[in-house]
Amino acid sequence: MSFLKTNKKIIGAELFIKCLEEEGVEYVFGLPGEENLDFLECLCKSNKIKLILTRHEQGAGFMAATYGRLTGKAGVCLTTLGPGATNLVTSAAYAQLGGMPLVMITGQKPIKNTKQGKFQILDVVDLMKPITKYTHQISSANMVASEVREAFRLAEEERPGAVHLELPEDIASEPTRRRPLPKSIVRRPIADEKSIDQAIELIEKAKKPLLVLGGGANRTSTHQMLSEFVEKTKIPFITTQLGKGVLNERHENFLGCAALSSGDFVHRALQESDQIITVGQDNYEKPPFIMREGERTKVIHIDHVAAHINGIYFPQLMVVGDIANSIWQIKNKLNVNPQWDFSKMLLTRKAHLEHSTKIREDDRFPIFPPFLVRQIRNVMPSDGIITLDNGVYKLWFARGYPALHQNTVILDNALASMGAGLPSAITAAMIYPDKKVISVCGDGGFMMNSQELETAVRLGVNLTVVILNDKAYGMVKWKQENMKFSDFGLSFENPDFVKYAEAYGAKGYRITNGENLNETLELCLKSPGVHVIDCPVDYSENDQILNHDLKNLSAKL
Repeated sequence: MSFLKTNKKIIGAELFIKCLEEEGVEYVFGLPGEENLDFLECLCKSNKIKLILTRHEQGAGFMAATYGRLTGKAGVCLTTLGPGATNLVTSAAYAQLGGMPLVMITGQKPIKNTKQGKFQILDVVDLMKPITKYTHQISSANMVASEVREAFRLAEEERPGAVHLELPEDIASEPTRRRPLPKSIVRRPIADEKSIDQAIELIEKAKKPLLVLGGGANRTSTHQMLSEFVEKTKIPFITTQLGKGVLNERHENFLGCAALSSGDFVHRALQESDQIITVGQDNYEKPPFIMREGERTKVIHIDHVAAHINGIYFPQLMVVGDIANSIWQIKNKLNVNPQWDFSKMLLTRKAHLEHSTKIREDDRFPIFPPFLVRQIRNVMPSDGIITLDNGVYKLWFARGYPALHQNTVILDNALASMGAGLPSAITAAMIYPDKKVISVCGDGGFMMNSQELETAVRLGVNLTVVILNDKAYGMVKWKQENMKFSDFGLSFENPDFVKYAEAYGAKGYRITNGENLNETLELCLKSPGVHVIDCPVDYSENDQILNHDLKNLSAKL
């Protein structure tokens, strides 16, 4: 295989960069160390790849994972050994559980001859095994090309996730005559015809079928096929949190997002259905509903991969193959049953909208979460992107913010890590410089990676950050209150976020009443640069509404 070798020698790090170029890599997010210097020197000579220097390795990992989520191509991040590598653990888990293609590159001391004993040395490969699809130490420069190609293949194929390669110093500087391997042409497999026919039979015989769209549908080009399916059949649909935006959520057949696992209006529709069709549902995500043995409701699982069977999800039929093709086949062959009855399901949508409309008009100060959701939706264009950190406000946005396009609501409902919102927003603003981007963060989550404000300012992106300031870890307090425990151990003080933003070179604003929230948001979106809004928030009714009112109101339907 002559294309693998040449008479000209290059070093392992240079080959690595050439392999990344062959894979179409645009950015390497990272915080290099001493053990990455050969790699860094070769990277600086590339005219195809840009280094995005971050202020923490976790931020680099979140940015790269979000790049993978938004583009479908593996994001790449770089760190050194030891503490640099350990700081990637959360990002690796974030990508792995969230189904985001991510390639992590870490440095290491020389493996053939070392003079520093065990200084900074950890078995990073072994550390990464439980939280990646693949992890490997490159022990020869001749292995670089094959290992990089395999890493990208595994990161990007269904189900996508995190992979890790360790490049020791001496291997990075080792000569080789190898060259990059070309990308393979891969076609997604098509579902078995018999499983398609069985799915059609079950749907046609059902009385009240219902679609549930999950995160797997957001990773693929399913929008057109699902849209045609819904228009032909009029079957109502709901989404999981990671499935938001697969279809326009202002559609008349959209019943809501299953932000909670039970007790909401959408769960009355799920209980009413006798045939649930899940599309791209992923058990890594917090469950949108819970199956129980002996129930009349049956479940069809449509996805690239088979379902992971457990005590709460055990579908009676699996259609495994390319999602868009499966939906297309089912749509073409399916006969619409005139006996289908969606009337009670549609009542749940009406009840949800009535309840939401009432509470989102409350312009109290500090800001009421449903009011905040409404204001942000009002100022954002249809293709604007919001990124959410993890906190109780995520539930309010999942329930009350209609996503109009795919991947315009970036949240994490798999690992559900705090600290991901701001780095994710930076990546979104980089990839889509013409789109409006807002990052909504809790004060606790924001402070976990707030240093990346400097990265955003340095990169010159246009970005608005809304910090929901309750001086506490609000989601945990919500659960604490629901469990009738003491209010203890979850409150703190914050810096002056306006001055904090200005210290990084961003612009800072403070919301003082409900009326100036909208005008502040509009001002920030119209103005270039990085904007930070300190928005005091009132979470006092979280427990009452989310744990009691919704259950009581939905039970009456």
